[in-house]
Amino acid sequence: MIYQGNAITVARGPEDGGDDIARLTLDLKGESINKLSSAVIEELGHAVEAIRAEQGLTGLVIGSAKEVFIVGADITEFHGMFEQGDESLKAMLERVHGIFNAIEDLPFPTVTAINGLALGGGCELTLTTDFRVMVESAKIGLPETQLGILPGWGGCVRLPRLIGADNAVEWIAGGKENRAEAALSMGAVDAVVPQAELEAAALDILARAHDGELDYRGRRAQKQAPLNLGPIEQMMAFETAKGYVAGKAGPHYPAPVEAIKVIQKGAGETRERAQAIEGKAFAKLALSDVAFNLVGLFLNDQVVKKKGSRYEREARPIAQAAVLGAGIMGGGIAYQSASKGTPILMKDIKDEAIELGLKEARKLFAKQVERKKLTSAQMAEKLTNIRPTLSYGDFDHVDLVVEAVVENPKVKDAVLTEVEGQVGEHTVLTSNTSTISITRLAENLKRPENFCGMHFFNPVHRMPLVEVIRGEKTSDAAVAATVAYARAMGKTPIVVNDCPGFLVNRVLFPYFGGFSQLVAQGADFRHIDKVMERFGWPMGPAYLLDVVGMDTAVHAGEVMAEGFPERMAGMGGDGDRSAIQVMVDNDRLGQKNDRGFYAYEEDRKGKPKKVVDDAAIELAKGVATSHREFSDEEIIARMMMPLCLEAVRCLEDDIVASPAEADMALIYGIGFPPFRGGALRYIDAMGLDAFVEQADRLAEELGPLYAPTERLREMASAGERFYPAPSPA
Repeated sequence: MIYQGNAITVARGPEDGGDDIARLTLDLKGESINKLSSAVIEELGHAVEAIRAEQGLTGLVIGSAKEVFIVGADITEFHGMFEQGDESLKAMLERVHGIFNAIEDLPFPTVTAINGLALGGGCELTLTTDFRVMVESAKIGLPETQLGILPGWGGCVRLPRLIGADNAVEWIAGGKENRAEAALSMGAVDAVVPQAELEAAALDILARAHDGELDYRGRRAQKQAPLNLGPIEQMMAFETAKGYVAGKAGPHYPAPVEAIKVIQKGAGETRERAQAIEGKAFAKLALSDVAFNLVGLFLNDQVVKKKGSRYEREARPIAQAAVLGAGIMGGGIAYQSASKGTPILMKDIKDEAIELGLKEARKLFAKQVERKKLTSAQMAEKLTNIRPTLSYGDFDHVDLVVEAVVENPKVKDAVLTEVEGQVGEHTVLTSNTSTISITRLAENLKRPENFCGMHFFNPVHRMPLVEVIRGEKTSDAAVAATVAYARAMGKTPIVVNDCPGFLVNRVLFPYFGGFSQLVAQGADFRHIDKVMERFGWPMGPAYLLDVVGMDTAVHAGEVMAEGFPERMAGMGGDGDRSAIQVMVDNDRLGQKNDRGFYAYEEDRKGKPKKVVDDAAIELAKGVATSHREFSDEEIIARMMMPLCLEAVRCLEDDIVASPAEADMALIYGIGFPPFRGGALRYIDAMGLDAFVEQADRLAEELGPLYAPTERLREMASAGERFYPAPSPA
């Protein structure tokens, strides 16, 4: 044994190899995956020193004893590491560069055997060796830009020299995982083999390098020298890419463009100078609010996934599902279930509705074929997972039913009581409702413990969130089964307790209330939209209302007003004549009838494109009881305060279990700007004392919708946060 640590061992003589070959094996104790924590990096440094000191070695194989190679750095350490500041970050990067460079400079050929995911720092470690062999099922990539940073352990330096600047820009700026075939075609790896042949292929490459057939020294020299690009080639590779990537990433996500600049600046430099450029840029990005929030988002997502996994382990498997109510929503649910492998019955009482649902599913599958995600044969096979029916004939074999009929409590009650008599005693019933109380819908059921809400967001195939709503009598088993089914559909389920609007709509409608009050006081809804889109929302509130549907918004607003009359009654300003109600009164329902706050025309792809409509502008002006100009800062405060305060109340009322789940639900459900981290992290960033102070000022003028809770005041006075301050790494 050359070296033995908690995560790394180095021994002579890999399987079927000679005693002169060293094998460095990653196998982090107590974990199912390998990740490069600060402790593992320290071990790697000691392991490399031991290898350099060992006599008689002629080659090194780096591999993993787990199903993955390395999933990347330990992201749980990032916030604490960022807190250390610029100099500490640069010193950390220099230490890692020193270790990685020492691997690259070993006096014999080296190869990495990639048996599974090699991402982030794991990918960067593979780039230090002379050769890489990859199994067919493995993936490799540098996803750091998705966290608001860039590859800081040599990825921006080595990858362009290995696969070319244009390919490296695509990999790094895009931040995607790449399959083995793509990695081989670009030259990122040297061979792709079946799992059983990985060890032999790695040893074969070392043998060929020793025999001179493969020039490992030439490979090394190429990675350490300046990038071989002339001025014209540099302009083509970098300037064009910067414009394209900036347009795609948007102004709030600087990391992809910064990564291109780093590759460009380092192109003419040797290894160490290029690494210094990379390190400086990494530190700059790591200290930004965007990186802090995107890392927080990743950690929150892990919290949600772990909770989902726990429910899944407790759940009875869902082998057969059913959806009641075809049409667009039912067809979308059927498509999602069928596409992920769970057979589903699609029932309606009308042939036309069944055909509409099947048409929706076929359309979505056809798009997958167009994008080459599926073959026509695969599409045909997946479509057989959807069985349309006008009767309950096969419902005795169904494990879970999704009721997706119209948003009317009487209709839903009738359908649910009817289907309960047709299914087994353990079948879980769920309702895809956005506003109707689950406890209320359970009142006439014989087995209310088997019933819960399953709120999908529209369009079903695109929106990742599913709210799983627990009623007063819902059992843990019903929740677990529903969470498991949502995960099997490829969705992110978040469990919430029953209340008007549940979590997402309850938080969203005070935001619409802030919008209505602004319009009532004379703000131009087009200006509000522009301000909130610049703030980071995918669409402004007027545009979003058009997408939701004005009649739907009025109905949901009435539910909220009934449930929370003190602050949500009369959210539209003076009286009941809000701008939203006026649009409904004038048959302007939004995209569903091509006119709302905007008018809609079909673009070249057949999608609705919004255009300014003078009639809507005049109607909105007619609502205003005064006319004044609002600054961008005023608009942001008046829109964001009620939304954030309602998220606080949902947490305090135990509607949602944790800040992480609340923030992820808003990001996945309504497109809360991800780079801002969520409503509760947004309050943390502002400071609870400053937030409460601003809310109090607005509440004096605008009423209870803006009033902080007493618990929030206590937190502010005590200097508390929703997320604990990061501990130094």
